[in-house]
Amino acid sequence: MMKYDKYFLLSFKRVLWIIGLWIAAVVLHNAVYALFYSYFTETNGDEPIFFIIAVILIPLYVIVSVFYTLIRYLIKK
Repeated sequence: MMKYDKYFLLSFKRVLWIIGLWIAAVVLHNAVYALFYSYFTETNGDEPIFFIIAVILIPLYVIVSVFYTLIRYLIKK
């Protein structure tokens, strides 16, 4: 279980990184959509990569990390 600590154990610094990466993904999604607005309106499409990162991957990582941190904390007690 210790080998996953560097990936999933939450600390204040890691939480700040997660928030920053989520904000960056949202801004990048909006920026890419704004830059290529004419293309997306012609094709009736949207920019999915940064949207998926911001809406699915980062929240999933947060949920897994919170559970991992709680379990790790309870096992140490």
